[in-house]
Amino acid sequence: MTVADRPESWPVVRSRVGYDGAVVTVRVDTLAADDATFDREVVTHPGAVAILALNEQDEVLVLSQYRHAAQRRMIELPAGLLDVDDELPLEAAKRELREEGEVEAASWRPLLDYLPSPGISTERVWIYLATQLQPVGQSDGFQAEHEEATMTRDWVGLDDLVRAVLAGTVHNGLTIVASLALSSLRLSEGPAAME
Repeated sequence: MTVADRPESWPVVRSRVGYDGAVVTVRVDTLAADDATFDREVVTHPGAVAILALNEQDEVLVLSQYRHAAQRRMIELPAGLLDVDDELPLEAAKRELREEGEVEAASWRPLLDYLPSPGISTERVWIYLATQLQPVGQSDGFQAEHEEATMTRDWVGLDDLVRAVLAGTVHNGLTIVASLALSSLRLSEGPAAME
C-alpha cells in the first residue's frame, strides 16, 4: 500500500449556505452514496500559514495570545490567514513573521502542510521553517488590535517546547504539529534539517 491521501469526491445533490461570516462560511452539502443521501456540514476556510522561526541558539519564537473559544492564553507560533487576494502561502508566512514576530528570515523551508479538521473544514495550513533571523521591529501598516494588542513574544528552546507539547501544557495544534515535525526531521536528517 502506498501511504498517501488520494483525491476523491462524492456527488453533491444540493448545497446551501447556513452561515456566512467574516472568516468562515458554513455550508450544508447533501451527498449521494450507495443509493442514499445524507447531509454534511462544511466550514469553508481561506487557509492559513504558520512559521517555526528558529534562531542560532536553537530557540523558537513563540507568542502568547488570548483565544476566546478556548478560554485561555495560548503558546503559539506566528501564524495567520490567507486573507490577502492572490498572496501565495510563502509570501503570507513572510508577512506574518514580520507583523507578529517582528523578525525577518533569510532562509525559508517548507516544513509541512496539513488539514487540521478534514471531517468538517476545508482549512489547509502551510507550515514553514524560518532561519537566519533578523529583528525588524513593528511592520509598516500593521496595527495590532483585539487579541493581538495583548500578544507577547518570547524565545523558548526547541527541546523545551517539545517537552511542553508532550507534557500537555501547550495545546495549539499548529505549535504541536510544527515542533514535533521539526524534532522528527532532525532525528532523520541531522544538521541538514536546518539548511
